[in-house]
Amino acid sequence: MAPVPMPGSIRTDTYRDLKGRASHPWHRRILLLLILVIPVLALFGVFGQRTDKTQANTPQATLKMSGPSRIRGGLLFQWKLQVLAHQNLAKPKLTLDAGFLNGLTVNTIEPQASQELNRNGQLVLEYDTLNAGQLLTVWIQYQVNPTTFGSRTARVELDDGNTAITSITRHVTVFP
Repeated sequence: MAPVPMPGSIRTDTYRDLKGRASHPWHRRILLLLILVIPVLALFGVFGQRTDKTQANTPQATLKMSGPSRIRGGLLFQWKLQVLAHQNLAKPKLTLDAGFLNGLTVNTIEPQASQELNRNGQLVLEYDTLNAGQLLTVWIQYQVNPTTFGSRTARVELDDGNTAITSITRHVTVFP
């Protein structure tokens, strides 16, 4: 039986023998490699929630903040604020600016403040008296809203009554 002749419109060198298409498998391999890079970078913590620690010291008190500065949409995470009083603080207040709240869902704040106030769009958490040497630790648990992304500034200020003592400013990046 003789081989069936190919119709005139089919070029066997191009369609059967793939002549001139030797680089096409490499294009697909490079594309797959680029897609694979994103999860590998995530495994090494490039997009992860590595805990960063920041501290501000004054003669009245030390303010510490720890938590991630790079977060992803949908992620559950925690920021920890600590106030160590070096002198008596009659009305310690933690003032959290909009960077602590916009695009984030606050699940809980522990311990609960004796009073929560609003100061020009900022959340003010007022606590009972701190004597010299006492430590106040506040945990704030969050979830990042899935549609949130971009860069923002999160600033916390420690006040005694209406007197500002110190503050910490953190730059936070939210990955989609």
